Amino acid sequence: MVNPYKESAGNKKDQVTLMFDNIAWRYDFLNHFLSLGTDRRWRKKAIGLLSEVSPKKILDVACGTGDLAIEALKLKPAVIIGVDISEGMLAKGREKLERKNLEKIITLIQGDSEALQFDDQTFDAAMVAFGVRNFEDLKKGLAEILRVLKPGGLLVVLEFSKPRNFLFKNIFNFYFFRILPFFGRLFSKDMSAYSYLPASVNAFPDRVDFLEIMKKTGFTDTGYEELTMGIACLYHGKKELFTK
Repeated sequence: MVNPYKESAGNKKDQVTLMFDNIAWRYDFLNHFLSLGTDRRWRKKAIGLLSEVSPKKILDVACGTGDLAIEALKLKPAVIIGVDISEGMLAKGREKLERKNLEKIITLIQGDSEALQFDDQTFDAAMVAFGVRNFEDLKKGLAEILRVLKPGGLLVVLEFSKPRNFLFKNIFNFYFFRILPFFGRLFSKDMSAYSYLPASVNAFPDRVDFLEIMKKTGFTDTGYEELTMGIACLYHGKKELFTK
């Protein structure tokens, strides 16, 4: 298991919480700067998938500062609830919602993705952007999302992956493991957060390996699409309409 702070004795969940609290003040800027704006296009693609089920109640897990939730407003849902373990990230997100006057539709609350504070079959759809990689127990987190989805509900997951084209992979890895951590440390003032990012992506079970975990958790109709030459993948899966 890859943790943000190698010198810390804390578990992954505690370390991830501390890391995002530390970098919350620079998170949005660094996301857009270090991805050259590509993250915005990826989020639009993710929301496009959710339109299939016309969800009225959406759960945004590991919601961060709320960018994906705001993008999901295009689906005209009745309510979006974002959950994140980092109060620092949520505080930034709430400031953003207040500026945009969106608090009546989007609610951001602190919570644990592996112990969601909602009843069974609450949401029509769920989404996670760059968050499943940070779960301490990936299977448990996915099982919790499945539990709170209504039958027929759709989960969409946007997550970094490892490019496979040999030439592009070498160029990207130089940027991802050398350039990105340097600028991440420079702007966020956290010496570990942007070294954790490429290390955690490298350790994450992407593509068919992640789909296998989704299937074993209970998701059906699973699939994925590579984005931007495999830098990221967009995964999807449904909760069965009828359970045995």
